[in-house]
Amino acid sequence: MAFDRAKILVQARKQAPGLLVEALVNFVLPAVIYALAKPALGEVKALLASSAPPMIWAVLEFARHRRIDALSLLVLAGIILSLLAFQGGGSAKFLQLREKLVTVIIGAAFLLSVVFDRPLIYELARASMKRQASPELAAFEGLKDNAGFRRAMRLMTLVWGLGLIGEAALSMALVFILSIGQFLIVGPLLGYAVMGGLSLWTFLYVRRRRAMRSSLLAEVGIGPQGPGPDS
Repeated sequence: MAFDRAKILVQARKQAPGLLVEALVNFVLPAVIYALAKPALGEVKALLASSAPPMIWAVLEFARHRRIDALSLLVLAGIILSLLAFQGGGSAKFLQLREKLVTVIIGAAFLLSVVFDRPLIYELARASMKRQASPELAAFEGLKDNAGFRRAMRLMTLVWGLGLIGEAALSMALVFILSIGQFLIVGPLLGYAVMGGLSLWTFLYVRRRRAMRSSLLAEVGIGPQGPGPDS
């Protein structure tokens, strides 16, 4: 437990600068741009202008990694769908609703991938390990035909799909309850809260399955072998 906490603290310190930049790009700048642009441009054009910082940030992040894998393709799909969401006109509220359809589509992709041998969570985890040159990658890939591992991957993919669609549904309801300016703050906060909750659940779920597997192997006199929730 102590090791886990220390590892989490180290990772949090490493990610803190990036998280601060993301907060500036996704929370502060959109709200400020919308408030400043609304009197001159009106609600719709001001909302379009406020979407520029997150969109530019997403494109720069995609270009920075310069690798085509499952994670990059998911990000690219989100960028393209977000751009399409701003086409076609309509009121500012309708524009916000169309933008949340991006989350619905990505959530649906998670759910649809559950029927495949390698659901989306597996591909995203594998892409992340490749990007980080993780020494556990070979062992992770070696578990792909393990029945318990595949069940765990499907469950995690299902939870993420339902979580994303649930967040989109709640956000769409908030579009009609909050003002546009309020939603520019609350919407991203809700999205980050859901993503954080899903990430925390995934971390705890994987750790519990690893602990269960290690305990079972210890009972039969075998040391733990390889990473991943494969029991």
